[in-house]
Amino acid sequence: MWNLNDKCALVTGGTKGIGKAAVLEFLELGAEVLFTSRTQKDIDLVLEELEKYGNKIHGLVADVTIADDRQKVFNFIEKEWGKLDILVNNAGINIRKKANDYSEEEFRKVMEINLNAPFELSRKLHSLLQKSGNAKIVNVASSAAMQDVGTGTPYAMSKAGLLQQTRSFAVEWAADGIRVNAVSPWFTVTPLTKGLLNESERMDNIIKRTPLNRVAKASEMAAIIAFLAMDKSSYITGQNIIADGGMSINAI
Repeated sequence: MWNLNDKCALVTGGTKGIGKAAVLEFLELGAEVLFTSRTQKDIDLVLEELEKYGNKIHGLVADVTIADDRQKVFNFIEKEWGKLDILVNNAGINIRKKANDYSEEEFRKVMEINLNAPFELSRKLHSLLQKSGNAKIVNVASSAAMQDVGTGTPYAMSKAGLLQQTRSFAVEWAADGIRVNAVSPWFTVTPLTKGLLNESERMDNIIKRTPLNRVAKASEMAAIIAFLAMDKSSYITGQNIIADGGMSINAI
């Protein structure tokens, strides 16, 4: 059971950072994986890099905030697999501004991608998850969902909402054979955080707050996602795994 053999998995935003690491982790554990991105170029780069996995990996251009694209994802899974064992709602964005500097459009964009899209995609794929009989949803949230970590108010709001979505779906869909959990990373090395982590003062502050004295690797988040996607975690649902190197319990 320490594998994902014969499992069919979907990872949104699977071409970079934690999403890409999850795609690789799933493939190495034996799953067949579909990942999405908004650009064909990014999909092609990942497919080329992971070509050794052959027909076990698939990429699909889809913006999960758009209903027609969610339907496209549904159609692919229904046709190719007939069911879905694992859904990882990973796609997300942040616009780093103070709250008063946000436009209404920017606020809605953050909420649409980080909160509404996981809700709508999970609902859209519910019937296919139910057909699995033992399905798992893993939502990628953030340490910002529990406390202020300098990522901005709209981002924090969206991720906090995602945690409550996780809990509520876990209860509502337990009878359907669907477990729902979340992972909340602290600063992790990804293309989206590279610029921030290159700022020496910011990096020093992050390290000071983190007992493990380093930021995370994307592969470390992917390992937690994979565990929650495995049958080995069969009695865990509605939970949030805080992966922050001890930051949230550090009194400094």
